[in-house]
Amino acid sequence: MSSAEPTIAELMAQCTRSAVHLEMRDHYGVANEADDFRTWLETGQLDADPASPDWAPWVDLVSQTIARGVSVRRARIVSEPVSDYIRYEHASTIVNVQAGEDVRWLPRQRASVLALPGNDFWLFDDRVIRWGYFSGNGAMVGHEISDDPHAAKLCSDAFEAVWSRAVPHAQYEIH
Repeated sequence: MSSAEPTIAELMAQCTRSAVHLEMRDHYGVANEADDFRTWLETGQLDADPASPDWAPWVDLVSQTIARGVSVRRARIVSEPVSDYIRYEHASTIVNVQAGEDVRWLPRQRASVLALPGNDFWLFDDRVIRWGYFSGNGAMVGHEISDDPHAAKLCSDAFEAVWSRAVPHAQYEIH
């Protein structure tokens, strides 16, 4: 897990066909979201402005990637009833969708028969994986890049299995 590994932005820039992201946690303790999450918990208000300083870099990256013809999809496996964090994430996903991401949600009980990797991941062009490692409280503790073809196939198969069972964002109702 060296700092010389490519960033998500660099991996997206190299991507030519597809970038998929599988999220499997019910809570993420992402440092740069902490204030917005706390405000949302207290007031119900959140940053859903694609041009805001927190969102603009991501919106620009995804928009540019999609403009090159790359498909960007995100699937989330969630426990129901959902956690407060997932409610927050669902509310803010409108920005991901506006940027051009296709997002789906899979209730965890519908994932029981799926073979899933042990960690969240990004998979670029079905060959390069960026594993995401999180602590028990959801804080990012690291990542690792892999081009192992067996792991890439596991991730691709897992993502497609989740995707085929998942509910599109616009149709998913929070429970």
